[in-house]
Amino acid sequence: MKKFFAKLFGNNTEGSTSSFIKLHPAIDNGIKPTNNTFVGGSINCQCRKNPVTVKLSGQTAHNHACGCSKCWKPKGALFSQVAVIPRDKVSVTANAKKLVIVDKSATIKRHACKDCGVHMYGRIEDANHPFYGLDFVHTELSSEQGWSAPAFAAFVSSVIETGTDPKSMPAIRDRFESLGLEAYDCLSPDLMDAIATHISKNK
Repeated sequence: MKKFFAKLFGNNTEGSTSSFIKLHPAIDNGIKPTNNTFVGGSINCQCRKNPVTVKLSGQTAHNHACGCSKCWKPKGALFSQVAVIPRDKVSVTANAKKLVIVDKSATIKRHACKDCGVHMYGRIEDANHPFYGLDFVHTELSSEQGWSAPAFAAFVSSVIETGTDPKSMPAIRDRFESLGLEAYDCLSPDLMDAIATHISKNK
């Protein structure tokens, strides 16, 4: 257990342990505010040569930390940071041939660079899905500033499935709370309501 906390919190163990938990670089290093006049930009994979470039022609929404085992996470991060944008605002502008679908059986078809492994966008092809028409993207891959800021944490308990000790969960939840992010074991109430509304209308 001591080794686990040393890895999770780092060597500095003074003060509240939750303050030393590394959730995600874009969250740990200070959450950058949303620019309400932001008009979009580009995201790039992590290849040094011939990176995949995807243009996002607009602002993202519902940005959040996600603990599920499917989303791409940067090295050393417990959570991913993912947002959505209308699919018609997403276009691959460089090295599209490097993209492959990670899991063709998954609901979200995550298109990743076959060389560096970074997920560039996730797309739902099922027209009956509540989130059809929205693509999932990682705006941390952009050099532009002003993307929608993370507003909550989803599927928090799922990090247990990827190796996190269950005993560390209270500290992880405390860390999100200290950052002003509500932690849920599903999606946010607004998104869960949207899903339920979609299902109700289609019955």
